Amino acid sequence: MKQKIFNGVSILFGLLLINGGLNKFLNYMPVPEDLPEALLKDTEALMEIAWLMPLIGLAEVVGGLLILMPKTRALGALIVFPVMVGVLLTHIFVAPSGLPIAIVIWANFDMDHL
Repeated sequence: MKQKIFNGVSILFGLLLINGGLNKFLNYMPVPEDLPEALLKDTEALMEIAWLMPLIGLAEVVGGLLILMPKTRALGALIVFPVMVGVLLTHIFVAPSGLPIAIVIWANFDMDHL
């Protein structure tokens, strides 16, 4: 039973990463209108470096796909770790309103890869 729950949570985490990565290429999720000004400035700065957002999106998609498969979860965790650090630090210092969601995602990340 424990393994089934673990696999289910890993699948949800992998799909979350794949969705976030694909959105960086396809822009199908609307941007909320009430984003903090500091977050908008940080996002604009990231987009100034033309190759950075596609690289982050690629890391999310590849990492998410690897996390879906039990034998490659550790490699997937290594690939998405820098992205996860960036998400957490952004929500700590720039947009604290999203911190509860970031903590839940980190808790899932830690549970999947301990």
